[in-house]
Amino acid sequence: MLKPYVVVPSWNGATVLPECLDSLLTQSIKAHIIVVENGSTDNSLKLLRTKYPMVEVVVLQKNRGFAGGVNSGIKKAISEGAEYVASFNNDATANKSWLKQLVEFMDKNPKVGIATGKIVSSKNNTLDSTGDIYTIWGLPFPRGRGEPISNQYDKDAIVFGASGGASLYRVKMLEQIGLFDEDFFAYFEDVDLSFRAQLTGWKIAYLPEAVVDHQIGATSGRIKGFATYHTLKNLPLLLWKNVPWALMPRVYPRFVLAYCSFTGRTLYRGQFGPLFKGLFMCAVLWPKKMIERHKIQGRRNVSVAYINSIISHDLPPNAHHLRKLRSSWQKLKKIN
Repeated sequence: MLKPYVVVPSWNGATVLPECLDSLLTQSIKAHIIVVENGSTDNSLKLLRTKYPMVEVVVLQKNRGFAGGVNSGIKKAISEGAEYVASFNNDATANKSWLKQLVEFMDKNPKVGIATGKIVSSKNNTLDSTGDIYTIWGLPFPRGRGEPISNQYDKDAIVFGASGGASLYRVKMLEQIGLFDEDFFAYFEDVDLSFRAQLTGWKIAYLPEAVVDHQIGATSGRIKGFATYHTLKNLPLLLWKNVPWALMPRVYPRFVLAYCSFTGRTLYRGQFGPLFKGLFMCAVLWPKKMIERHKIQGRRNVSVAYINSIISHDLPPNAHHLRKLRSSWQKLKKIN
């Protein structure tokens, strides 16, 4: 078996990198670790060179986001003959058998293109992700996020998508569907890649014994308006690239309602800069994504019925405002 690769994108992560790398260096199977220094301005590079000389470092002159950072490492791994490559957040730590669980499962299941595990936040004793879900509302969400850690998700499962924060990818699949979309920069780039994998017939597996502890938002939470900007930019691009035309009449009207609701709440919070920047960049990127859509849908070799069967037909659990709107609409319909 070829040694698996693990790519860790890092931006100003000197305080969290040691715990992350120590967990990867003590895995029960050895891995080739690549840290992508994503334009950091702290002492990360010095830390890596003095304390972790066994780790390969790729230095980028500017921050290319999660997508660009991981892609740089993946390309390096592919050029060195990798069969499997994992992406891993610099603010996460893996249990000792994390990588072994994922690699062994994929070795036995050649139709699986991505494998992910149980990502938890031990600080809050809650789940972060047990796989990603895409909904008929055009809204993705991490399965189980915010729920107490329990045995509810303790069975292997085939899921819609996998978190880029700690998942293993088959290089053969990546060579077919492409890498992370760097225009996304961060947020939903992992759902986009998972959607493209599903459209071409690859399966995505969730393995509960592959456990990762994640400090949610330790990197992105430091930048004001970051999540709002990339959410408004990326959600429409995710939909337009991947949802088959036959599903658009069911997905698009719901998505417009959800997107307008999110936009309205963004205005209410006074986040004008991230709002208008997100809308503007989405419009700028739209023609490019429509060209990409043509290629993606041209590669599709599963039925629309299959895609319809693997997406959720409900709202995300945390879409409280939309649930209230839907409830009010249903009551109004009953009155009439």
